[in-house]
Formats: sequence, C-alpha cells, structure tokens
Amino acid sequence: MNNWQQFIDIFKRIKQRNFKGNTGLVIKNSFYNSASTIIEKVGAMIFVIILARILLPELFGLYSLALSTILLFISISGLGVGETLIRFVSKALGNNKKSKAKSYVIYLSKLKVLLLFIVIISLAISSKFISQIYSDKPIFLALIAGLLYIFLAGLVGFVQLLFNATNNFKMLFIRQIIFQTLRLIIVPILVLYSLKYFNTEIIVPIVILSLSFVWFLTLCFLLIFANKIPFLRTKADKLVKKERKKINKFVFGLSILSLSGLFFGYIDILMLGGFVAGAFLGYYQSAFTLVSSFASLIFFSGVLLPIFSRIKGKRLENGFKKSLKITFLFSLIMFLSVFIFAPTIIKVIYGSAYLDSINLLRILSLLIISLPLIFIYTSYFVARGKIKAITKLLVVSILINIFLNCTFLLWLIDYGPLFAVIGVCIATIISKYFYLFGLIFSRKKLIKNE
Repeated sequence: MNNWQQFIDIFKRIKQRNFKGNTGLVIKNSFYNSASTIIEKVGAMIFVIILARILLPELFGLYSLALSTILLFISISGLGVGETLIRFVSKALGNNKKSKAKSYVIYLSKLKVLLLFIVIISLAISSKFISQIYSDKPIFLALIAGLLYIFLAGLVGFVQLLFNATNNFKMLFIRQIIFQTLRLIIVPILVLYSLKYFNTEIIVPIVILSLSFVWFLTLCFLLIFANKIPFLRTKADKLVKKERKKINKFVFGLSILSLSGLFFGYIDILMLGGFVAGAFLGYYQSAFTLVSSFASLIFFSGVLLPIFSRIKGKRLENGFKKSLKITFLFSLIMFLSVFIFAPTIIKVIYGSAYLDSINLLRILSLLIISLPLIFIYTSYFVARGKIKAITKLLVVSILINIFLNCTFLLWLIDYGPLFAVIGVCIATIISKYFYLFGLIFSRKKLIKNE
C-alpha cells in the first residue's frame, strides 16, 4: 500500500469512525494526540512569544537559562520511570492482568517520589554554585523557585503517564487545554504586574513561581480523574523479588538512556550560559523553541510506544515502517516551509528585537526532519526492550556534541557571541544526525541478526 492509499484508508476510517484493531487505535489516539500536540505547541509558542516580547532578549535569555537548568533536574527525576511504566502497564493490560498493572504503578510511584526528593535536595544545595558557573548570572533565586516547579511538574508528568499507558489520550487532550489556558492567563498578568513594582532580578523567579502554580492546578485536575481509571480500583498483586529486579533492571537501562537524552537536550543552552550574555541566550532559545514546536507537530510518534509494546513480529515491523514513511513526509514539508519563511516567522512572532535569530532558525530547522524520526526509532527499540542498542549510541552522540560545542565556542567566540551561537547550532545538527543514522544502522543490524 503506497503513501497515498494509506492516507485514503486513514480518511475513510475517520469518516466511518472505524477505530477497531491496532490500526484504528493508532488513528484514534493520533487524532487526540495530534490535537493535544497542536494545542500544546501553539499554546507554548504563544506563551513564548508573549514572554519574549515582555521580557526582551536579556531577561528572556536568563529565564531560558534558569528554566533549562530546572528542566535538566526534572529529567533526572524521571530516570526512565515513565517509559518503564508505559511499557509494563501497557503490556499487563494487554494481557488483561489489571492487578499486576496496578502493582507496577504503586512500585514505580514510590520510586518516582524518592527520585523527586533527591533531585530537589540536590538543586537546593547546588543552586548557588550553579549560578556562579554561569558567570554569576542572576538566576540563583529562580533556581530556588524551581524547587517547587520540579516537584509539581514531576508529579503531573507521572500521573499523566497513567492515561498514556491506558491509551486514554482524550484525557491528555483535555489536560493540555486546561494547562495552556491557565498558563496564558496567569503568568503574563503576574509578570506585567511585577515589572511595575519589582526590580528585574526578581522577575525571573516570579515567572517560575507562576508556572508552578499552573502545574499545581493541573495536578489537581488529573488526580480527580486518575482515581476513576478502572484498573487502579482492583487489588494489586504483590511483586515478587524477581519482578522487582526485572523492573529495576529496565529502569536502570532507561536511566542511562534518559540521562544521556536530557544532556543531549540541554547541553547547548547550558554551555552557552558560560560564554555569552543573556541576550544571545534569548536568540538561541527563541529559535530552538520554534524548531522544537514545529518538530513536535509531527504528531505520529507520540502514540506509538503503548502500541508498539503490545504487538510484535511482522505487525510491529509493518507499523514501524508505515509510521516512518508518513512522519518523514510531513517532516520534510515542515522543514522546507520553516527554512524558506524564517525571516517572516521571526519578525511576525518575536519582533525586530530578535532579528539575529533568523539564521539560527534556518540552521536548526534541519532538526525538524531528524527529531520526529529519532522519536519513532527510540520508541521501536524501547518497545522491543533493546535499550543497550541505543544507549551506547546516544552516549557517543553526546560526547560528539560536547566536543563540537567546546571546539566551536572556543574558536568562534573571538569573532563575536553570535558566531559562537551559530557554532553551537551546527554542533547540534551534526550530533543529532549522527544519532539518527546510528539508529537506522542499528535497526538494520538487529533485523539482520534475527
């Protein structure tokens, strides 16, 4: 079946509301997930636009640096727990073992809370030192405010995984509407009010605290409906030592993958923080945010892990190939659009204060092709339990990224901070595509050896 026939089949299923089987489940979940992703990315884009225009490049750059550091710690608190929950719970429910699924949730929730507290304490102790590393940029108070942000955002991330594992993407869609609406209303109002009565050093912490309040309201909403998930009402089985060991082994393998992935995601802005002023951090972050948003609009990979975890053999391979073809087509169209219209996009979205971001956006637009494909390949490997196959590759990619970042930063900083930022963009592109081609080669090797 060619790509055009696949689109016709999908359209017919939607028109007839035929969502039977794994294909139908993917289509239904893709609909809700795509709607959720569009709301998330459009909402995030509007939020970033408003915030970037209110704060201007200098304060927006400091906010980006502080938030990237906080998100780094949030990612550490995950350490593969989320992917493990989706895989084990989805598999248990697929085998109609509801009590076993609940036992996995209880065990992993305890692990999640423990990791959250460890991360919060670590950031509280190291926040002063971290701000000094960034050439004494005034983000200490923002990092302290981030302690509450980490706790609340971490809990929301875990609870929503329960809906993900049960293929209830409709609830995630509703959650996204609530979060984006509250964020667009509450945060800008508090920031504008603060700019009138407080000095600039307190503005970034206020933004972080405002976001924390939005996460708290979102958590309350999710907890109300999480209690109604059917399998959570059953009596949980007691996990034996062998089962706990299996979970811990899987979490450990994904922990290395998660740690590597989070450094891959935040290493650029963190390394730039020690070399360039806040305004140039703002230029980079504004371009990277747009690229990430556009890449995330290629929505098909978001629903694949729960599905991939339930199927195997030829059905898994066929599902993977179909997802890959459709995703690549949309990615290519999106990339060309962003590359061609980059000047217009920057001017319209951010204004003339961010014109230095145009070339950065064009360079980073190449990620619109690679990121969605990477998501699909990693979902495939995780679903098959082949964590080691991608962990080593990701670590090598990160080392390449760090090496190239250091090389370009030390070399190009003498030509000006904007050249240094361009160097970091190029380093990101090279390392990401190295990772993607490595995944492609690893899968071919895996299939050949079977």
